[in-house]
This record gives sequence, structure tokens and C-alpha cells, in this order.
Amino acid sequence: MIDSTNTPQERPRPAHGHLSTGRHRVVIIGSGFGGLFAARKFGGEDVDVTLISSTAYHLFQPLLYQVATGILSEGLIAPTTREVLAKQKNVEVAFGKVRDIDLDERTVTATALGVETSYDYDSLIVAAGAGQSYFGNDHFADFAPGMKSIDDALELRARIFGAFELAELAAASGRDEDLDRLMTFVVVGAGPTGVEMAGQIAELSSRTLPHDFRHIASEKAHVILLDGADKVLGGFGSRLGKKAEKRLTEMGVDVRLNAMVTDVDASGIEYRTPSGETERVPALTKVWAAGVQASSLGKTLSEQTGAELDRAGRIAVNPDLTLPGHPEVYVVGDMIALDNLPGVAQVAIQGGKFAAKQILHRLKGESTDAKFHYFDKGSMATISRFSAVASVGKLRMSGFLAWVMWLAVHLWYIIGFKSQITTFFHWAVSFLGRSRGERTATEQQIFARNALKQLGDDFDPKLRLSPGRPMPERVRASDDEAS
Repeated sequence: MIDSTNTPQERPRPAHGHLSTGRHRVVIIGSGFGGLFAARKFGGEDVDVTLISSTAYHLFQPLLYQVATGILSEGLIAPTTREVLAKQKNVEVAFGKVRDIDLDERTVTATALGVETSYDYDSLIVAAGAGQSYFGNDHFADFAPGMKSIDDALELRARIFGAFELAELAAASGRDEDLDRLMTFVVVGAGPTGVEMAGQIAELSSRTLPHDFRHIASEKAHVILLDGADKVLGGFGSRLGKKAEKRLTEMGVDVRLNAMVTDVDASGIEYRTPSGETERVPALTKVWAAGVQASSLGKTLSEQTGAELDRAGRIAVNPDLTLPGHPEVYVVGDMIALDNLPGVAQVAIQGGKFAAKQILHRLKGESTDAKFHYFDKGSMATISRFSAVASVGKLRMSGFLAWVMWLAVHLWYIIGFKSQITTFFHWAVSFLGRSRGERTATEQQIFARNALKQLGDDFDPKLRLSPGRPMPERVRASDDEAS
């Protein structure tokens, strides 16, 4: 039974979330790339692993923009974590959002619908990732969703396709003065996500939709890409950035650089030009693809260890990814501030594997590596069908060959053979033809997020469960074994 009332009740003590077996217990926080690949590394080893996640799936975040633009379904890029780890009998998955980590007691406390559960650990891997950053202007999120979750992608899908529907309605009823606002799409952020999103909206309007409407010409949609920097894809170098900008311009995308966003509301967006003037763009649909903020768990760990946080909330870790004074705790992925490592999937994957390997070496009495060495496998971004840019080592590529490479790499990292095959056929239909099979959109997708926000503290659903098993006085391995 779920109770959404606010009846005051005595707060129960968290139950103990796993049975004690006497084996070394590893707790992993997060089911993203870092957490999942760390868990898989422990397969068949003499340890018990508990993976805690606030979602029941592993999200392949680089392809979220394809969910938002109707190419892929969310299920293809977000397989259930339990299914992925089903064959690893020493790994269990726990659903819940981690709200506290006690480094002295070596416990992690998570909550789901008001039900608190605690987990003890001998070793801990924190891979909680990062969310969208609005640079102190969180109210922008009300009108410009980010691109960090399945909810974000589905909301954007509904907003994008819904904008064309509203434009058709306006044109059919003679409200021509509203068409510019309804058919203008603004993407904020000229990094890989923003470039890919702007390119796909442009292709959607010019290739997929022209024959579907009777009163509007979808190919006349105005797609604007804004960024406060002076170049597109700044991390790819000047040459590839200019090639990407040129290709976007050829597709009809209006690229505006050195444009600092100052305000976002329901009907448009404002930005400051290099000359200091403020310009306003009337637009119903805005996409925020600029900036990330590390998980708030970084602050929790910082307060207990004294490790510094940077402006994005990332925590400073030792060269071996452990926290100062806590060799049993590893932090990986988007949460770490180390050697200016980028916030990309490969950093999380390699960090998760490294942390798991270090724990196993330590348990076997073997020497451990003193430093995490990141192997840069390169960066890629699509611009349109048959066009991408790739930076791999000293190699710089653009055009069709880079696009084929992008397809191969992303197909390889999708989890599950079934999802890989299905994704391949979706790509064939969308890129070789004109159709997109995932265009379903609902009002709930658009308005649910803000509706929940408006309910605020008055909406606090709770699940009533019995007290459960109490936390034992001591169930973890000895301090010597863990360190």
C-alpha cells in the first residue's frame, strides 16, 4: 500500500539490506558505466557485491538524444540492471536513492518511497555520476529540460513533436503570427550533446516530417544552437570544430557563439551578445545541453574526509581513486576531480574496472597499482546522417568515415545482443530511409515533471513496510582485511 498523506509517524530505523555471509562485502553506488562495469569485474570472485541504484536500469546516456528525436525507444538504451547482472550470482541489485554515507561506520543508507535501508560494506565504490547544471539558474529547468535521464528524453520528445502539432493547429486556424515561436527550437550548449541534438532536430524537420502536415512546411523550422564559448565542440580542436559548425550551417542550423544565456521562460530565451546587448528569441521548445553537476554525494564525502570539491561538485581523490584516509572507498566517473579527466563514459568504465581490480588484488594479498592511468580512446560526435567528427589519438576525422566509426563504437557498447541488433535496424530505417518509429508523445511526458515540482512537500508518497531485519552490531570484515 502506498500512502501519499503527511500523517506524522515515528521514523523507523533502517532495516539491514543484505544477509551477512562472512565474505568480503563490496557496495557499489550507481548503475551507470562506472558502477555496472565494476560489478561485472567481480563476476565469479569470492566476494559479495551489492549494487544500489535509484533507477532499475543501466542508461546508455550518449544515445539519449536519439530517444528524444524519435529514432530509438528508451528500452534499447536502458536495459534493466538485474537482467544485465542476472548471471553473476554473487551480485545483488538494490533499488533506492542513497541519501547518506557514514565512512566511520562503513554504512550506506538508501531510501525508496520513504522506506530506508542500510547496507554495511568492507569496500565501497561510489559511481553516482552527474546531473545537469544550470550554473545557478535552476529555474531555467522549468522551461528547458536537460539531457541526463530517460525522463528528460521523453519530455523533450513530446515537446519537439508537440511543437509541430501546435504549429499545424495554429496555421490551420489562421494564427500565423504564432508560427515563428512554435517552429523555433533552441539548443543551449555546443558540446557533443548539443551538436547532436541540433543536428537531429534539423534532420527531423527536413527529412522525416515534410509530408506529414498539410498547413505547415516543417522544413522551415528554425533550429538555433547557442553557446557562450567561441567555438563548436571545443574539446575536439579548432579544425574539427569548424568542420562541425560548417556542416550544421549547411543543414540550416543557426549557430550563435559567444552567446551567454541570461533568462529562459515559457515563451522564449534571452542571451547576451559579445557587445553586451541582450537579444530575445521567441521559442516554445528549448533544450539545455550545457554543463554538468556531480552528484551531491560528493559533498557528503567531502565533509567527512576534507577532500576538496571543485565548482562542478567533483571531489578530489588520490591517484588510485581512493579518498584521503579511506583506502577502502573508491570514487569513479563523473564525480572525480583528478588530472583534468573529462566527464566521458570511458573514464567511468576504466575507473570502475580499476577500482574492482584494486579491491581484488588487495584481498588476494597482491600488490596494487598506485595510480589510475586513463587510456584515452578518443571522442566522437555525430552531426547528421553520414556525417560525424572523431578525435582518436593524433587522428582527426570528419565526414562519412567518422560516422561509420561512431556507429560501430556506440553499437559495441550498447548492452545486450538483442538491443544491438534492434538498434542497428532502427538506425537503418532512420538513416537510409526517412521514417522514425518512436514518435509517440503524451501530455503527461511534457507536464509531469513540473506538476510534481509544484506539488512540492505536499506530495510525499510512502510505502508502508514492516521494520525488517535490524543492522547487526558488526558484520563487516576486519579493518586489516579491508585496508
